[in-house]
Amino acid sequence: MSHVKALIGLGNPGSEYDATRHNAGAWAVESLARDSLTPLRAERKFLGHYAKVHYAGHDLHLLVPSTYMNRSGKAVAALCQFFKISPDELLVAHDELDIAPGTARYKHGGGHGGHNGLRDIVSALGNDKSFHRLRVGIGHPGSAKQVTNYVLGRPGKAERTAIDAAIEECLRTLPDVVAGDWASAMNRLHSFNG
Repeated sequence: MSHVKALIGLGNPGSEYDATRHNAGAWAVESLARDSLTPLRAERKFLGHYAKVHYAGHDLHLLVPSTYMNRSGKAVAALCQFFKISPDELLVAHDELDIAPGTARYKHGGGHGGHNGLRDIVSALGNDKSFHRLRVGIGHPGSAKQVTNYVLGRPGKAERTAIDAAIEECLRTLPDVVAGDWASAMNRLHSFNG
């Protein structure tokens, strides 16, 4: 599999959404930017907050779209076109209902699974689904009718601590990801349970 050249963190813009479960993907990118001492800055041409970091011997583009979740594709496509990044060189971090808080999974390709951010990215990339995903577990409310309120709600303290622990473990596996060693990254991350 290819080397990752860009890490995209999905979420909704605005202070009212910052701490909501739907922004778990954005939290991962914001954590990496903080750890790298490189602030994300508003970048109009990418419709989001952007930084470039030299990470584990590789240049890595970081982007948190400032569009709403269901319009994330425009920002991702703009970044890809500008830097000539192919879909299989992308890692998109997003919240995942089907995984418990405190866990995260890498995935290569596949459908959008009902996730509006992924759906829009697939569409904006010409239906190319070959990008990598970092699925940050937020758990499921138990009923499909409760999903919208749940993802737009704030996790409790213990739940947020578990999500943050999983994100920290993701960042520990990222050097393997940017080096293209997906087997090692997956073995480590998939055995972690915060």
